[in-house]
Amino acid sequence: MTETIARLRISLDDIEPEIWRIVDMPLTGSLKMLHDVIQAAMGWQDYHLWQFEAGDRLYGVPDPDWPDRDLAAARNVRLGALIERGIRDLTYTYDMGDDWRHTLTVESVGLGDPDIHYPRFVIGERRCPPEDVGGFPGFEMFLDAMADPSHEEHTHLRRWHGGPFNADDIDEQAIVRRMAAIARRRQIGKAAYARNRKSA
Repeated sequence: MTETIARLRISLDDIEPEIWRIVDMPLTGSLKMLHDVIQAAMGWQDYHLWQFEAGDRLYGVPDPDWPDRDLAAARNVRLGALIERGIRDLTYTYDMGDDWRHTLTVESVGLGDPDIHYPRFVIGERRCPPEDVGGFPGFEMFLDAMADPSHEEHTHLRRWHGGPFNADDIDEQAIVRRMAAIARRRQIGKAAYARNRKSA
């Protein structure tokens, strides 16, 4: 069955050259799924807290021990519902310490290919920063040190990172694998839902 897809551009704010990705996301997908898609596409490891800002509302994972009436559950909100409200840009913040802010822009909305399982990665450039590198200032220092063998932090940071860091290599195969895993989980969930409806 053909479904409606949003083509989204994801850009990591305040970094030049730009670190960006383009993905296709089903409108029926939740903001929790969109979080998973961003993690997979950018190359993050999902170690930290995160939230979306859309218009005047915040979405994330509410903590039952610290009720925050301003933070709605991302798993209960569909991307299509935001687009229907006229939302075309969202801010996604990952790791409140390092404060990685991403701008998401809805580039287009249309019918997907019935032979493709969504979500899917389309294209992108440049590798995202390592986890826990220390935000933008730490990433700048990390890049300088990794590029200069004579830098006093070069050996330490290379060991910390586990080897060299190529800022131009986004490891597209790994991104495609991670996105395919999300699409498979979605297909399994849809099939289970359809079976339950038939048996009800």
